[in-house]
Amino acid sequence: MILEGVCILKNSLTRSAVCVVGKLITLAAVVYGMGAIPAVAQQASAEQPDNYTWLEDIRGERQMAWVKAENARTAAVLEKDSHFAPLEAAALKVLESPDRLPDPEFRNGVVNNTWRDAEHVRGILRRTTLKDYLTAEPKWETVLDYDALSKVDNQSWVAKGLTCLHPGDELCLVELSAGGEDAQTLREMDLKTGKFVEGGFVLPRGKQTVAWADKDTLLIARDWGPGTMSEAGYPITIRRWKRGQPLESAEEVFHGDTKDNGYGDNPRVFIDGQGHRAMLAERNLSTFAHETYLLRGGAKKLALPLKSSVEGMLDGQLLVTLDEDWTPEGQHNKIAQGSVVALDLASVEKDPVRLKPTVVFAPTAQEFEQWFVTTKNHMILGTLEHVQGRAYEYTLGSGGNWTRKRLPVPDNLTIDAATASRTDDRFFLGLDGFLTPPSLWLGDAGDLSFAVAKSQKPQFDASADVVEQLEAVSKDGTKVPYFVVHRKDMRYDGSNPTLLTAYGGFQISNTPYYSPVTGKLWLEYGGVYVLANIRGGGEFGPAWHEAGLKTHRQRIYDDFYAVAQDLVTRKITSARRLGIRGGSNGGLLMGVEFNQHPEMWNAVVIQVPLLDMLAFEHLSAGASWVGEYGSVSVPEERVFLASISPYNQLKPDVNYPEPLIFTTTKDDRVGPVHARKFAARLEEFHKPFFYDEITEGGHGAGADKKQEARTDAEYFTYLMMKLMDSAGPAQGN
Repeated sequence: MILEGVCILKNSLTRSAVCVVGKLITLAAVVYGMGAIPAVAQQASAEQPDNYTWLEDIRGERQMAWVKAENARTAAVLEKDSHFAPLEAAALKVLESPDRLPDPEFRNGVVNNTWRDAEHVRGILRRTTLKDYLTAEPKWETVLDYDALSKVDNQSWVAKGLTCLHPGDELCLVELSAGGEDAQTLREMDLKTGKFVEGGFVLPRGKQTVAWADKDTLLIARDWGPGTMSEAGYPITIRRWKRGQPLESAEEVFHGDTKDNGYGDNPRVFIDGQGHRAMLAERNLSTFAHETYLLRGGAKKLALPLKSSVEGMLDGQLLVTLDEDWTPEGQHNKIAQGSVVALDLASVEKDPVRLKPTVVFAPTAQEFEQWFVTTKNHMILGTLEHVQGRAYEYTLGSGGNWTRKRLPVPDNLTIDAATASRTDDRFFLGLDGFLTPPSLWLGDAGDLSFAVAKSQKPQFDASADVVEQLEAVSKDGTKVPYFVVHRKDMRYDGSNPTLLTAYGGFQISNTPYYSPVTGKLWLEYGGVYVLANIRGGGEFGPAWHEAGLKTHRQRIYDDFYAVAQDLVTRKITSARRLGIRGGSNGGLLMGVEFNQHPEMWNAVVIQVPLLDMLAFEHLSAGASWVGEYGSVSVPEERVFLASISPYNQLKPDVNYPEPLIFTTTKDDRVGPVHARKFAARLEEFHKPFFYDEITEGGHGAGADKKQEARTDAEYFTYLMMKLMDSAGPAQGN
């Protein structure tokens, strides 16, 4: 699941500079926080009848008429507000700014980039040489114009990326989404010629995962007919499709089970700089439990723990992340969760059961792995140490031992792996923060060079602002760090309009990130911005995540409330001036806080949310998240889900704040039904609310920059109406 506007550090991109104030969390806090399950703040009451299942027909005529009416009612208030138009214009200006940093995708000395601006609403795929990319004004060659393609195909295409062959990397599958949904259409393109391959691979629309076995062969997981999709709506069958062969004739190489309710059974092909090749099938049994099979003369299961994943390969070594402790077969030493280990591919092929891992990275009490990428001869690994970014270069020695050197990254910056070359040892890292625009650093792991290659110009005035890192104490005594971005001359009198956000799920880490829209539409107006590192995330390793799983989830909600209380105690803000915002799993968080502490917030923005936790398993891809939330089929878990389910816990006699509920019709991940039913019940109870459902955008804020700008303007118009006495840019001293 994705939350728009946050830094996701397991597989993502840059963030930045902070002034660190206050004491940070220790492992003791994590251990303390995993004690007895806290009492549920709100016990399940008699369940209300579900009168709004009719809204589950997503595109029905009656249902869309209801959506249209609610949208019009909201637009009549928010879009007619005097601040909406200037906020929308300001948001669009920064979103389409030519000064934005063009994110690189680096391969074979060539840099690819997908770019959107006022002339290219849906975007263009373009390329240049690395040498030219490093100049002030690169000379780009357009490879694919998505706007033009949309017109030709009479389809609202949204660019989703490329799946490319290695090591050639000129043949790629272009991933096209209709309106931003997860389902995709794939077409083969030759990047060198900039043309779709005549008679090449084409995969019709569907939720599918593809990997290149070689230049003439694809491994594909998709809907092949009855019995090939899980109950969660993801593919469980992998087939081998050869060039020139009819798609329906593709040969099956792996088959899972319809009860595999993770994210589908996916093909994965790893090719390292020395030419070693590993073809794998990852069978996702549930949200976090995986089996890994080597596809070589059949499917051979590797004796890896269920909470582990093969994430790369270097010099013939499979690189595996562990999210649980592991004692390998025939060995006595336990490897700690959070470690990265290496497995010799040749040895794995001979004996997939008695595996002999070498520990590459082991977590400490303060430092936890977040991501890694490989070049031809090295691995670049990023960590968080007290929610502070670190990066290292790892090298495999001749004796099988791994050595590491720390990269000279400036302090207090969030670091992410942008891209790495597998034909040499060059790589890009991205760095940024709340008040520091993104920069790209180019490194060469071979000669240890590492320096700034490109920097983005500031897109809002941050000269009067500062960042602090503070700490709250949750209900069970766990210390919860959070970041506060505010004006240097902020008054500690409880009068500051404050926006608090968090995610708290799926082991996703939230770190400082540069958001021009938040800067321009909130900070410049004197607003305070707060990002909380609550449990459920991955900032402090797998244990921080596991502390909030299933029936332990109330801890996550207590952490968030504790941060809010701490903000009020410090007189940074007050309930009158405090607003909260979150999306997806963060939308569930907003719904729970809306119910459990309605007196604490004066504004609540609920984006693309889960809200009906008694029905989530049969809505869109909900069955794939049972590992995170639990299941109504388990009595204890059903009782807990009923006790926190925002839709089911709404009551007619409670004075709620007036929320803004946002969703998209094309969201085929969480779906719009949760938001619809929640709004309909508020309407039944005669409670005020704003509701907006855009038809495009998928699981996000819009299908293009213009839609995103409108959505952002709506959010911040609402926040200003609720939290500010007047809304104008703040004046400095």
